[in-house]
This record gives sequence, structure tokens and C-alpha cells, in this order.
Amino acid sequence: MAESYPIHGRIDGPVVIVGFGSIGRGTLPLIERHFDYDRDDIHVIEPSGEHADLLARRGVRHIPVALTPDNFRDVLDPLFACGKGFCVNLSVDVGSLDMMIYCREKGVLYVDTVVEPWKGFYFDLGVGPEARTNYALREAVKAEARANPGGTTAVSCCGANPGMVSWLLKEALLKLAADIGRAAVAPADRDGWARLMQRLRVRGVHIAERDTQVARTPRPRGTFVNTWSVEGFIAESFQPAELGWGSHERSFPAGGRRHAAGCRAGIFLDTPGIVTQVRTWTPAAGPQIGYLVTHNEAISIADYYTVGSGDAPEFRPTCHYAYHPCDDAMLSLHETLGTGVEQEKAVVLDEHDIASGEDCLGVLLYGHARNALWYGSRLTIERARELAPSQNATGLQVTSAVLAGMVWALENPEAGIVETDEMDHVRCLEIMRPYLGAVEGTYTSWNPLKTRWPQLGGPEDPADPWQFVNVLAR
Repeated sequence: MAESYPIHGRIDGPVVIVGFGSIGRGTLPLIERHFDYDRDDIHVIEPSGEHADLLARRGVRHIPVALTPDNFRDVLDPLFACGKGFCVNLSVDVGSLDMMIYCREKGVLYVDTVVEPWKGFYFDLGVGPEARTNYALREAVKAEARANPGGTTAVSCCGANPGMVSWLLKEALLKLAADIGRAAVAPADRDGWARLMQRLRVRGVHIAERDTQVARTPRPRGTFVNTWSVEGFIAESFQPAELGWGSHERSFPAGGRRHAAGCRAGIFLDTPGIVTQVRTWTPAAGPQIGYLVTHNEAISIADYYTVGSGDAPEFRPTCHYAYHPCDDAMLSLHETLGTGVEQEKAVVLDEHDIASGEDCLGVLLYGHARNALWYGSRLTIERARELAPSQNATGLQVTSAVLAGMVWALENPEAGIVETDEMDHVRCLEIMRPYLGAVEGTYTSWNPLKTRWPQLGGPEDPADPWQFVNVLAR
């Protein structure tokens, strides 16, 4: 007997998925499972014909076009002529902000996993590094939201991270409060959440991830192997490293730069994420080195939990990504840096290519009375295979967040442009949790000074282990 799944709502009008890489292929079966919609009115827009047969077997219309600033309206207008539907943007090189504006004009619900620019943005060295940051991309979206409040819902940056981690952070704060005897009712608004974090003396948050998934066959030389989009990982790795800059920090990093405008919650470094390493901790590996790859949530979390404003607020946490990809991706990064060119071939490991391992992804809240708390999802490849088709553990953490964002948009259809920090974390995690494996919290006595090699030299602050100068490894 076929397993039944809860139907979370009905989508009136067409369902249009833009992009059909590993995340698109994993999101499609979740849409099929959890929504009622017209099965003859689902479409995938992506330029290659690699998956045309698969789409045909699923009854999905394939539109083999690469969307550009010049053609996207002409391609989408016939699909959304009815003035309703859902656009699920899971593509690289498709401008998220233009898509949000278009969908609002058409009355079409929208979700994406990142503020994506049009092709060429990340590698345009003709503009300064500040213009190529996620801070700049986010500020453009926030400006649009302020200029046009309300309207048809567009959920911005709703994947695993950014996305799920913002919901896990709220759950982690409530756990920490209970565990130190300061139990709190979930705050009703942004100011309440920021002041809760301040009262708990949380000084910062690492988005701490360790991917231990291992391929069945060795990685060939000249091939970039990853467990999610190779294009997306390379693009963000070559952007300037970015982080939310906390009010407790005492020394500004060498090579650090402030932004002249906007929320002022973030800074960027004069090195890209691919060569910027940080010390962090996950239950999968214990102490580890991760890459400070730029991500939207580093800025949005620091901004959301700010008490005050500007460069010197009353309170703001430091926040950044600390990512250790799978071992094959690490080797691929080293080869890319060594050769000075991108590898000829890109491979995303699917659920059949992986022998073992997990994606351990969560938030590490540090500096409080219990030192540090990691709270997140530990999803093994074996469990991911059992839960859903067409994705590995990394992908399922992303696609289940897309599902949650779609459900929230259907239930809140006139919210305008929203970030995941602003959404109901309880409802969103309720949708996601069946797909997350073990969701757990682990306290640790580790701090970045404990695993610092003195032979490597460099600045440090021995009086305060949780200063960013101690976290920065290179």
C-alpha cells in the first residue's frame, strides 16, 4: 500500500519551477506529495535537456530556456496569464529581485533559496568588492520591501541556510533559556527576540556545518565534486567573506571593511570565502576548521537580533557561516586554487553515489552561561534515502525548507517580501521536521583558543576566547 502524506494546501494556477539542478529535482517530489494543484499545469524552466525524459515521465512540461533580464517576462507571461500560481526559483544566474517584482505584479506567490543576481555578477571585477557582497544584494531586496510593503508574498532566502537555520536559532534560544533557568515565552516580535538573545548573553552565532558524506568511487582529478550545486558553491566562495559584526567585538579585523549605507549589521573582508578559514565546532567532528563563505543569513540574523542601530548598537551578535564541505569538495577547492581555473567537469553526488555520511547543520550559540550550544539537524544519507527520493542529505535539508516556505506563503498570501527570520518558526519547523533526521542540541566546553596552534602565530585575544580575532584561522 502506498504511503500517504499530508496535503498542506492547494496551489491555484500554474506551478513553475525555475532551475532543475539537484535542489529542483529534490523539490519536485515534495511538491507532488504535499500540495493539491492542477497536475497538467506544472512547468520546469531550465536550459539543458538533461532531464527532459524524467520530466516527461512525471507529466511536467519542460521549457528549455535560460532566463535573462531581456527574456524572462516574455517566457513567464504566457504561464502566469491567469494572474495566480506559484514561482519556485531554484536557479543560479536568475535575478531574484526582478523575479519578486514581476511575481508581485502578476499576483503570483514566490520563493527562492538565495538572493541570486543575474549572470556575471559574482565575477565582475570591474566593480568594487562591496558591490559584490550579499549585504548589497540583501539591501536591494530590503529597499524594495520598504518601498512596496505588503502585496503578494515573496519568501526570500528560504533553503537550509539561509532559511532553516533562522528557525532553528529561535528554538535554540528558547532551549537555552530553559536550560539555564530563565525559561521564556516565545517573543511576539523582532524586538522581543533581540532582547531575549541579549538577556541570555549570547555573543554570537556560527552557522556551523560539517558534511561527512562520502562517495562510493574516488574523485577523478579535474572534476569538481560536491553534494549540492557546484556553480553556486564556486560563486559564493569567490565573493568577499562576510559576517554580521557583533557589539562585543574589541578589535576590527585586518582587511575588514564597513558598509557606508544600509542596516550596518555586517562587514566584509578583503579576502574571498574560499581562502578565509574559521574555527568552529559541530557534534559530527568536534573542533573543526570551516570556510567563512558569505551567506545571507550572516547579515539577516545579525540585523534581526540588533538592539539599537548603526555601527555601535546596544547589542548585536556576531554571525557567520563556518562550513566544512564534504571531503571531495575540499579536494576540488584545493585543485581549483592550485590550477587557477575551474575544473572541466562538475558532479553533484546524488543519493546513489554516496556510500555513507551525514550533513550536520545547525547554529552554534556561544559566549553565554553554558559556553556554547550547537542546535541543528543531523541527517544521514541512509535516512535521507528513506524519507524522500532524488536527493542526498544536504539536498533534503534545503528542499524541505522550500516546502515549508511554500506552505507559509500559501497560509500568508499577502505578506509582501519576507525573510525567514520574520516567519513563524514553529509552523515552518513543523513542516520540515519529518525530513530533518535527528534535531538535537549539544553543549560543548570548546572555545577557539583551545584548538589554536601557537606555532601559526597571528593576533589573538587570550582574555576573551569568543572574540572574532580568535575564531579567524587565516
